[in-house]
Amino acid sequence: MTLPVLKSASLISVILLTTTACAQPSSADANSNNVTQNTQNSQAGQAVSATVDKRLRQILTQAGIKTQITSIVPSKLPNMYQVNLAGQLPLHITEDGRYVIQGELQKNPSKRVVTKTPVRSTSAQVGEPVNTSVKSDMLANMAALKNMSVKTPFFYTAVPGVIWGATLEGVPFLLSDDAQYITDGEISVIENGQFIGLDENFEKRKNQSVFASLDNSQLITYPATTTERAVIYVADDVNCPYCRRLHQQVPSLNAKGVTVNVIGYPIYEASPKQMRGIWCQANADSRRQAFDKAMLQGEMTPASESCTVDHVTPNRDKAAGLAVMATPAIYHEDGVLYQASFESPEFLEFLGVE
Repeated sequence: MTLPVLKSASLISVILLTTTACAQPSSADANSNNVTQNTQNSQAGQAVSATVDKRLRQILTQAGIKTQITSIVPSKLPNMYQVNLAGQLPLHITEDGRYVIQGELQKNPSKRVVTKTPVRSTSAQVGEPVNTSVKSDMLANMAALKNMSVKTPFFYTAVPGVIWGATLEGVPFLLSDDAQYITDGEISVIENGQFIGLDENFEKRKNQSVFASLDNSQLITYPATTTERAVIYVADDVNCPYCRRLHQQVPSLNAKGVTVNVIGYPIYEASPKQMRGIWCQANADSRRQAFDKAMLQGEMTPASESCTVDHVTPNRDKAAGLAVMATPAIYHEDGVLYQASFESPEFLEFLGVE
């Protein structure tokens, strides 16, 4: 069993720099900002009960971890233990052995302003946005991380005290709820003694929370033209060739009972201005027509001089919680991301239509 591997570049160096998807920090920047925390050394003297140590070793061995476990110590992530592996990045695992993260923890270099321990989340809050008070305290402790702001999405995970976040560019990360330690690992699940992949329940509930936060009036919606059988959300860019190919299928999808909600998600350099022109159209019908022209004919509709409002960015910022890696990103309304070709038969199976 191979868990996700932490990227070689420092996560903090990515968050410290205000970047776009096209920009990469130089090696000098990465080195100067590389504040990776050597947690194995700092925690070596801390003790874990023999019972917990034995049980976690048994769980991980049964789940397929063959690398030598050199030690198990309390993790800097709340409610987790750190499992140090010979020659590999450490694991962080809950006491019940269900949730696992692989990754080196990095110390937030910001001055810690808020020192109180936040009220920890409950299972009912998994996938919900972090409440305003906790988010405010976290951001107060992240002053050195230049692209963290009130727009940054943070969500409760299944591990109380461990928070999922993403930059506005869609780069996901995990952190302690006091914002002191950060990693770009992801939460995997062990069930019936085996790794079953990432925490899909969290992903679904998080994505549902994102959909609920969107301004529906700023979605471009193509309603089902027969009895509605499925609703999907699509993060689209007008200059994305695959988005254009998917758009050709929209009438067919509508006829099969699929409602398509388009989230304006510009990623190409020219797209924000072009998409603003489309979203500036006076009503839903004219907006759909302008979007169709862009997607089917490559013809962009400019914004009128009277339109000074950006109708695209607010939903684009809220959709950062989807952590879109590429467009088109297609989601069922239940929050499940479609991860195969939309031109394959699997797509209709995913939608539950024929």
